Amino acid sequence: GADAIYCGLKSFSARMEAKNFSIEELRGLVELARRKGTRVYVTLNTLLKPDELDAAGRLLDQLERQVRPDAVIVQDLAMAHLVRQTGFKGEVHWSTLANVSFPSALRLIQEKLPIDSLVLPRELTVDEVKHVAAACPPGLNLEVFIHGALCYGVSGRCYWSSFLGGKSGLRGRCVQPCRRVYTQGREARRFFSCLDLSLDVLVKVLMGIPPIRTWKIEGRKKGPHYVYYVVSGYRLLRDHGGDPQAKKDALHFLSRALGRPGTHYHFLPQRRQNPVSVGEQTGSGLFIGRTHAAGRRAFFSPREELLPGDLLRIGYEDTPGHRVERMGRAVPKGGRYALPPAAGAVPKGTAVFLIDRREQALEDLIKGLEAELPAAPPAAPPSSEFSAQLPSPARSLLKPAELKVFRQPPRPPFPRRIGLCLSPAALAATPDGFHRTVWWWLPPALFPDDEAANRDLIQAARGRGSRTFVLNDPWQIALFAPGGGEVRFWAGPFCNLANPLALETAAALGFSGAVVTPELASADFLKLPSRSPLPLGAVVGGNWPLCVARTMAD
Repeated sequence: GADAIYCGLKSFSARMEAKNFSIEELRGLVELARRKGTRVYVTLNTLLKPDELDAAGRLLDQLERQVRPDAVIVQDLAMAHLVRQTGFKGEVHWSTLANVSFPSALRLIQEKLPIDSLVLPRELTVDEVKHVAAACPPGLNLEVFIHGALCYGVSGRCYWSSFLGGKSGLRGRCVQPCRRVYTQGREARRFFSCLDLSLDVLVKVLMGIPPIRTWKIEGRKKGPHYVYYVVSGYRLLRDHGGDPQAKKDALHFLSRALGRPGTHYHFLPQRRQNPVSVGEQTGSGLFIGRTHAAGRRAFFSPREELLPGDLLRIGYEDTPGHRVERMGRAVPKGGRYALPPAAGAVPKGTAVFLIDRREQALEDLIKGLEAELPAAPPAAPPSSEFSAQLPSPARSLLKPAELKVFRQPPRPPFPRRIGLCLSPAALAATPDGFHRTVWWWLPPALFPDDEAANRDLIQAARGRGSRTFVLNDPWQIALFAPGGGEVRFWAGPFCNLANPLALETAAALGFSGAVVTPELASADFLKLPSRSPLPLGAVVGGNWPLCVARTMAD
């Protein structure tokens, strides 16, 4: 019953650990979706390495010629060039990973990049959403998350998995370190594991904000039961939100969707909820009990009736005895179910979750859809021979130099070349005559209430002779009024620039240099200088954050 579906392919999807589609599989499914009046969006929303531009372009070319999805969802600035070079005719939606989070950014991105829709970050309050929507230019639609998993880090600003797991969340391979057990003092808890976002009845507020055309439901690795119940619940709230019985039915659907416990998160500014709750279970699925005994004699008594075919998860992925079991028989509420013997002992007290269910009515729906699939998709056109057109490398490069970045100016003597985080205190502490040599660093994430204050700080810095600014998302260029003297922009490391076409897009936006994302391995990084249209910088040391967060865990 969804109006649109977003899904990933086997490469360049921000959900690479999910069971994604091949082009061949997707063709028949998109044809079925069209017959049902349902739009299909394909995610090509990962960070692209220098050697991946041809492959990403070929995939986009194949999508256009073989599948023709209604839109692609993207995060890497290189996609602006690849969409044009391949002649992709569908819509372009910029992912929440692009972190477009403050009002004046919207007009800039519409003027400079191919865009039809923008997915707002989950971290915004409803007042901030309204503030952004009020600045939304005609022709641009907004999309807002209303339900599903939350990350502890701000969208597009998490490097935690790279540091602790060696796999990049920005490249779709997050190992979910925020859901792991950490030790503080004598306590070992899941200090950062978030509840699920669930706006439930509050979602009706979004209906009065015209640029918001889409409510987005997150469903990473979720089963058909979750999809059916969550979509059904929110359709009731959208279409019959004024009916008390419909509201009651919708809340019942959402409570039975087999997700984590829900939170309104930051949606209500006057009643923000911390999504981290160490006292609650944050495993995905409906918590139905704990094991008694241990090892080969482990059993549990379910809090809910279990049906044949129900899918259970025993424990967490990082706990002993973790596994997934499919029920072979029904078990009544309060009954006894002995876990089948398996490799790895199950400790006593292990949590058990119901993660998927196939009621007969749902099975019938799925079988009906499967029967409508094309028997055999038409023969595929030849594979793509697309080759990305890369920019000319920069003709002149800067002399290598070290730049140390501080929150506050160091003690005298004041260095002739320094990076400072832009703040009232740092501005006041910088001696006259040194402003022209300071590289002022803007924050890695800006929210609507931060915009005016940062504009004032920029104006004050420029008034004192400052001319070099390091911006930590590409959209921060929108904060600078034209004129008023020479200004030089460098893209900071949080811009997540990782390939020549992304750097070319940054150059077109007005950047004169770029500090490359630290997500790249050394071999990938060293491929960039000979292909880059901009002088480059690298993070070589210092206090680099695991993530940027807008909530504080205890």
